[in-house]
Amino acid sequence: MSRMTRRMIRFSVAIFIGLLALTPLTGAQDTGVEFVARVSPSGGLDEPVRGFPFFLLSKSFEDIDKEVEAADPKTDMNAFIEKLDVSPELKAWMKKNEWVSLSGEDFLHKLKVDDIMKVPEFYSAYLSMNSGTKSLGFPKPKFKPTDQTKDPAKYQKLLAEYNAEIRSYIVQNPESIDGIDLDLQEIDPNPKWLALEGSRKPEIRRRAIELAESKYLIARTETNLQGEGFLRNVPPGVYWLSTLDVGADVGDARPRWDVPVKVQQNQVTYIALSNSNAVQPAQAAR
Repeated sequence: MSRMTRRMIRFSVAIFIGLLALTPLTGAQDTGVEFVARVSPSGGLDEPVRGFPFFLLSKSFEDIDKEVEAADPKTDMNAFIEKLDVSPELKAWMKKNEWVSLSGEDFLHKLKVDDIMKVPEFYSAYLSMNSGTKSLGFPKPKFKPTDQTKDPAKYQKLLAEYNAEIRSYIVQNPESIDGIDLDLQEIDPNPKWLALEGSRKPEIRRRAIELAESKYLIARTETNLQGEGFLRNVPPGVYWLSTLDVGADVGDARPRWDVPVKVQQNQVTYIALSNSNAVQPAQAAR
């Protein structure tokens, strides 16, 4: 074999090896995600979501949020209730109902006749709302506070009769409960509870975003003026195209997305983002 022939063979082999080396790179460049995000505000036409960041995650942001929340146990409501400066009966009612708000329609709907009669704070507030001339036909006590020491037996008998009349009045006039919460405002622990819960939620959301942008981040891009986004060289797999917890401002609409995307080898996955596949408000709120 001549020297020229050997050189030609080596040259051909080198070209062949180079082509083999380039083949997987070419395939990787053809694997990725292309998307367009367009939103319809109320009473308006579709508009592109321009210059907005999108994240390709290996786990949905909703599940990342749940993961962080599970690692940070909720505030113990029973422990919170136990520290309140209220009667044991009211504490027991709150624990039984898993409820600490003493105002609003939801609270009033929870109240039963027995609750008003047995919980001192409820009973006192109910009397304050209805006694005197406030409610026509409302029972009047037949005893005096001094009877409690002068004649305890008589006092207890008259008190029992009075309470029976009160109970009967509530049964016959359920609307007389309305407004009882106005007299409970000073002892309502709900603002303190909401403050405790409120301080926890931003921290959970901050840690979820931090985790999404580090541990679960595959790629990131921003949309162009047409609302298009491109994510290149993405390995095959199942991902989520997400805006994390940030909504896109388009008119009066603020949609955010957390959409599953399947990427296959040597293929570009196309997806259209719109109002219809955005995260629903009930899911977005925490």
